[in-house]
Amino acid sequence: MKRKEDLAVPRQRRRIGVHYDNDAFGQFSESIARTLGTARFLVWQSFLIIVWIIYNFVLPDSWQFDPWGRGLVLLTLVLSLQASYAAPLILLSQNRQEGRDRTQAEVDRRVAERTQADTEFLAREIASVRVSLSDIVTTEDLRDHLDAEAITQAITRLTDVVEQLSTRIDGLEKR
Repeated sequence: MKRKEDLAVPRQRRRIGVHYDNDAFGQFSESIARTLGTARFLVWQSFLIIVWIIYNFVLPDSWQFDPWGRGLVLLTLVLSLQASYAAPLILLSQNRQEGRDRTQAEVDRRVAERTQADTEFLAREIASVRVSLSDIVTTEDLRDHLDAEAITQAITRLTDVVEQLSTRIDGLEKR
């Protein structure tokens, strides 16, 4: 059987062109975007452009590499080239950051759900503990129920009633 007709083996695309690591290229583009997005870069770029213009405007024509008379074509080309590479690199960097933000938002959402579930569980537990504690007799309740004076008075009253009954019974028996 020929290799083309072997259905057990998946076909692979033939790769033509440049092979690169997406993650490494993404990190490289993020480093470029971080550099291009700083005030330091803008200051240095402005300084370089000013020096470029002064050099090509003040010096004699034989020393100029980008003459003012031609409209600083080379400077325009360099800045256009920089912009044409910077824009896609910045977009790539933003896309990668958006992916990380999306992943982080998902993690944050799961953590928030877990935290909410834990909080609800703890609230139910605290409520059940409160209900359980409301049924427990406290020492104050015991003091109220076992007040010694109240018990002594009750015993005294019972003793008086018993004595009265026994005197009546004795009086009835004597008759």
